[in-house]
Amino acid sequence: MTSTDVATSMFERIGGSATIDALVDRFYDRMDTLPEAKIIRAMHADDLGLIRDVLKRYLTEWTGGPRLYTPEKGHPRLRQRHFGFAIGDAERDAWMLCMRGPLEETITDAAARQDLDKAIAGLADWMRNRP
Repeated sequence: MTSTDVATSMFERIGGSATIDALVDRFYDRMDTLPEAKIIRAMHADDLGLIRDVLKRYLTEWTGGPRLYTPEKGHPRLRQRHFGFAIGDAERDAWMLCMRGPLEETITDAAARQDLDKAIAGLADWMRNRP
């Protein structure tokens, strides 16, 4: 098998840790400032520092990078962890609004950006726990 036979992870395709860090920082900056994101900002603590770090570790591992999330947090169980929050279409859409700008700003590879957007949108849709 040659090195070209091995699939490149999404983590590598988007630019690794630096891209994940920038993506998450811009995501939470938008959540903090966009009026349309008020509905999901209210679900978070005043200080977003800890959750920024958690999302960076989760996305790093989820995209095929180093295992930074599960050794500390265990299996993600995302729906279970978010069950205490009412997440419907409006919340999903606000979350994706906060994510799509940073995806455009931080990921230069258009195909990788499109693939990641599709995967994240599917995950966001799956997180809904009410109509």
